[in-house]
Amino acid sequence: MPASQEPTTTPQPTGDGHRVSRKTVLRAAAALGAAPLLIGGRVALARDQPASGAVVLAPTPDCHDGDGPTVEQMEGPYFKPNSPLRDSLITSGTPGTRLTVSGYVFGRGCRPIPGVLLDFWQADDNGAYDNSGYAFRGHQFSTAQGAFSLTTIVAGLYPGRTRHLHVKLQAPGRRVVTTQLYFPGEPRNGTDTLFDSRLLMNLRQTGPGLEGTFDFVLDVPQDPTTPPTTPPPTTPPSGAWTPGRAYRAGDGVTYAGLAYRCLQAHTALAGWEPPNVPALWQRA
Repeated sequence: MPASQEPTTTPQPTGDGHRVSRKTVLRAAAALGAAPLLIGGRVALARDQPASGAVVLAPTPDCHDGDGPTVEQMEGPYFKPNSPLRDSLITSGTPGTRLTVSGYVFGRGCRPIPGVLLDFWQADDNGAYDNSGYAFRGHQFSTAQGAFSLTTIVAGLYPGRTRHLHVKLQAPGRRVVTTQLYFPGEPRNGTDTLFDSRLLMNLRQTGPGLEGTFDFVLDVPQDPTTPPTTPPPTTPPSGAWTPGRAYRAGDGVTYAGLAYRCLQAHTALAGWEPPNVPALWQRA
């Protein structure tokens, strides 16, 4: 397990060369119905209501301004399936700088996607991954507004890497997307060969801790004017739950001798068996 071998410093909430496009600025507005603002070189989400007098950008009807779906990156050697369903990876006694990461998951039409599975994992304050248990590992689902929020700490450093968070995302019925999130102002960003500035979080100081924001965009087609519809329930198929199979709302399966009904469309993945993901499966 890797461990930090150098003195660590807390990332600073600076832009770090992060390119901000019009699409990025408008993502939060798509979810909340309000135009966000660009303040001091960072993306100000709609939930960050600014002081009066700031310039409001007019919303656009599409997302075709150069920054497509979120960049994908390697999984790395420390991913583990079966992470707990939770949005906080810490307790009151967990060492490290507190960090809250929040944002939205959008499709290609700049509209939020509900029910996206987000599976996070990271190193602890000393730069070590828990490979025997599930410390600093957890999954959650985006809300009806496409929002997510993670409570954790700033990831520690270990040889060869800058600070980062890992995440896998899967929209209902879509393939798994794997990527990493990075910290602005981190000295090792310039030497880490995997670092990509397009995956930088916005970061700001909030008391003794930090607040990060990032909006994911998945390659999910969306009609910009027609609200998404939920697939109608299907006749439950017979047979056991199978990884890699696409399930729709209403489908039925058996697992470990018990019957389950699918609550939302998704593609089954090892580690997300029916007993482990109550947001996807309900005992029949």
